[in-house]
Amino acid sequence: MIIVMEHNATQEQLNRVLKYIEDRGMKSYIHKGDLLNVVAVIGNEINLNPENIAALEGVTAVKKVQEPYKLVSRVSHPEDTVINFPNGVKIGGLERPVLMVGPCSVEKDFDGLLQVAKAAKEMGCQFLRGGAFKPRTSPYDFQGLEEKGLQYLAQARQETGLLVVTEVMDTMDIPLLCQYADVLQVGARNMQNFKLLKALGRINKPVMIKRGPAATIKEFLLAAEYVVSNGNPNVILCERGVKGFDSQFSRNVLDIAAVPIIKKLSHLPVIVDPSHATGKRYLIEPMGKASLIAGAHGLMFEVHHDPDNAMCDGAQSLNIEQFKETTRVFNKLIGRIDYDNKNK
Repeated sequence: MIIVMEHNATQEQLNRVLKYIEDRGMKSYIHKGDLLNVVAVIGNEINLNPENIAALEGVTAVKKVQEPYKLVSRVSHPEDTVINFPNGVKIGGLERPVLMVGPCSVEKDFDGLLQVAKAAKEMGCQFLRGGAFKPRTSPYDFQGLEEKGLQYLAQARQETGLLVVTEVMDTMDIPLLCQYADVLQVGARNMQNFKLLKALGRINKPVMIKRGPAATIKEFLLAAEYVVSNGNPNVILCERGVKGFDSQFSRNVLDIAAVPIIKKLSHLPVIVDPSHATGKRYLIEPMGKASLIAGAHGLMFEVHHDPDNAMCDGAQSLNIEQFKETTRVFNKLIGRIDYDNKNK
């Protein structure tokens, strides 16, 4: 249920509505728009009488929200969420799409990471991505450098000004990652790790959730609902492909239609990861272009200074020269001609 307040409703009237909700054992979430305040009601609404609420002073309408994802729904939050970073970067709404690039894993060769970061800065990217804690199918595969990897990312940020995106795997690691990262990423394997999602709802850092390989869009949005309902409204959704029946030519099936569908259903920003979606470096450019045309608020893709010798996912990583050529195409598509001309 959502309660729409009149444009001139007073704080006293709003407080009375909130008290009515809380007295009946439910939580409320206020969205303050440019013209109207909207109150979303969270919990079992059996004790709420819509007619009684509508009769309260300052209330203009009471609406039922049919979807289980109440807070991330456009019904309760019609305006796009735009996430603001201290350095002026913005994600969402009508802001220009962002680019998040970097290696799958942060490796011992810091100079290689710095080469990628400097190239990303040169091409106008806003984020450096890289895993310090890596979820791997085999326990014998490279698991990441952990805090040393986070230190490398922070050092690269200091030298380039790029914001850092890295994956969080465990609730115990959240305080450590918050010291180093600007965005905490929930990997596809953890999309339904509800304890982790709840904990990320209690921090003041933006959270990016990657879609699980077999997750429906409804399940994807409900994962975001866990974070938002626990107090953190700054959530980015990342489409990275779902499992198909033919994995010979593409790692996953990139669900490009998910971008406009999510934008219709939800106010949260949505980006696309063509590297993990396809598993092939030659597919990053065409799938990235398609994603931007579909309305994605940004792209995340993998770049490595030496993909043939990468510790993981080298086949889906661009080398630095390939990255520059591909990013020129993306910059032109999103209207960043200054970088396109400067770096030809």
